[in-house]
Amino acid sequence: MPNTAGGTTPQPPSLEKRLPIALALMMLVLLASQYFFKPAPGPKPAKPVDDKIASQVTTKPTTGATAQAAASEAPATGQIGASKEITAEIDTAVYHIVFTNRGAAVKSWVLKDYKDTSGKPLQLINEQAFSSQSGAHIPLPFSIEAKDRKLSVDPDAVLYQQKISPDGTSIEYEYSDGKTTIRKSFQFSKNSYLSEVRSTVREGSSLVPHYLLWRGGFGDPKAFRAASTENTIRYDASAGKLITKTVKDAKNGPITDSGNYTFAGQQDNFFAEVALPRDGSSLEIRTFSDDIKVPGEEKPVQYVGTGISTGEQNEMSLFVGPKDIEILKSVNPKLTQIIDWGFFGILAKPIFAWLNWTKEHWTNNYGWGIVVVTLIINIALFPLRLTSLKSARKMQRLQPQIKAINDRYKNVKLNDPRKAEQNQEVMALYKQEGVNPVGGCLPMLIQMPFLYAFYRVLSIAIELRHAPWLWVTDLSAPETLPIHLLPIILVVTQFMTQKMTPAAGVDPNQQRMMLFMPIMFGFMFYSLSSGLVLYYLTSNLVGVTQQLIINRFMPTAPAPAVSPAKAPVKKTSKK
Repeated sequence: MPNTAGGTTPQPPSLEKRLPIALALMMLVLLASQYFFKPAPGPKPAKPVDDKIASQVTTKPTTGATAQAAASEAPATGQIGASKEITAEIDTAVYHIVFTNRGAAVKSWVLKDYKDTSGKPLQLINEQAFSSQSGAHIPLPFSIEAKDRKLSVDPDAVLYQQKISPDGTSIEYEYSDGKTTIRKSFQFSKNSYLSEVRSTVREGSSLVPHYLLWRGGFGDPKAFRAASTENTIRYDASAGKLITKTVKDAKNGPITDSGNYTFAGQQDNFFAEVALPRDGSSLEIRTFSDDIKVPGEEKPVQYVGTGISTGEQNEMSLFVGPKDIEILKSVNPKLTQIIDWGFFGILAKPIFAWLNWTKEHWTNNYGWGIVVVTLIINIALFPLRLTSLKSARKMQRLQPQIKAINDRYKNVKLNDPRKAEQNQEVMALYKQEGVNPVGGCLPMLIQMPFLYAFYRVLSIAIELRHAPWLWVTDLSAPETLPIHLLPIILVVTQFMTQKMTPAAGVDPNQQRMMLFMPIMFGFMFYSLSSGLVLYYLTSNLVGVTQQLIINRFMPTAPAPAVSPAKAPVKKTSKK
């Protein structure tokens, strides 16, 4: 640069002279900036994070890069983490999930295609368990519990560094304080209920085996008696059966089961959260009982909780979704074992398929489908009902003769050997007239497996969840009206059936006692699913109709003449 005084430009100093001068000037600038310049506005590192304030801070990233930049606050040297709590939302075609970097856990898991009783998308997490009024201190889903040891840090309280993939389908969390390092990752699909979950915990150079938790309840928290429908499950392929445990099993503390299970997790009647181990590795499941204060309940309600582990590192496929047969088959055929058809599965499975076909092709409604299927079942069982009625009619005709026999032995006590003679005479009379004394019970015995099969179908078939019929809003649950109409109509039809059916061989006092049976049926069915009540009510109405037809075209035959009475049996007195 020219000199303003007209002189020549001086030569610059050599590198050896410039280097110390530059270093000295840099040090001077750094020192002076501490006194003359204020730092740019930002978080104050000296002030601790207030949990209440931090929990209200929500970050909804629009892109993966935005979320990553927001979460990656510069940690201290040698450490990995974040300086404040943030949340991230994962959206797929089937899920809306809210994560928090405090504990790298889940705050909300919503199924988009299913609704709760209020018509909102179904929240699978029992949010009451984590409210301040619950009275419980339960960690959020996918929190960590180390096995048989305590970590140097609380893995559910620290703030993790959060990274989301550019396509928004995977999220990773990492934390390290230099001694303990924790990593979690979740990989989702756009259109599937199956995801991949991994987690590792290290202290120093050692891996720490641990559980991933989901406690405080699972499924539809607004369902009727939701807590009683939830349990933990595991499928033991070697035994070929699904094993369940409830809160009662864990009433004295968490219980642990391990083995080469096909899957393990928890469920309610219609939804499941289960882990499938990779490469056939063993699976360990813990069952918890969590006491939660629920509004409107005097005592805390016990909800089931679970913990899953696949060993030193957790690597698993995770299914969280509906127990729909077609969905389960498409996700993983092994998952169809989640649906437990019960002891009479040989009847429940075809009844469900038949009911589904009837709804799709004939009625377009599951309620009317139940009516049609029940009608066909009762018509098919009509020959048995007719045989039973004929047997009852014969018994009715024999009542005068049976009464004569009973009168001769009326003073004989039950422990008297002569009582056997009375029974022999009655049985000889039955044999002579060709009467089967238990023939009248046959239709009821045949009906019981069908009743149980319908009960299982209505309890586990998600297709019938929230299925309406006339005034009934949900066939899989009790009526929502203040007074349940179907059970009341059932009691009325039960009275009609009882009055019209011959009560042969029954003492008049016993007949009066039997009048209370319909009321007992009403109490029993009052809180059961509406679809089950509809099935039994339809069976009663069909039975009444059949009985009217039989009484019209098959009048009772006149009773045979009573044979001359033998001398009454007298007691012999001992001298």
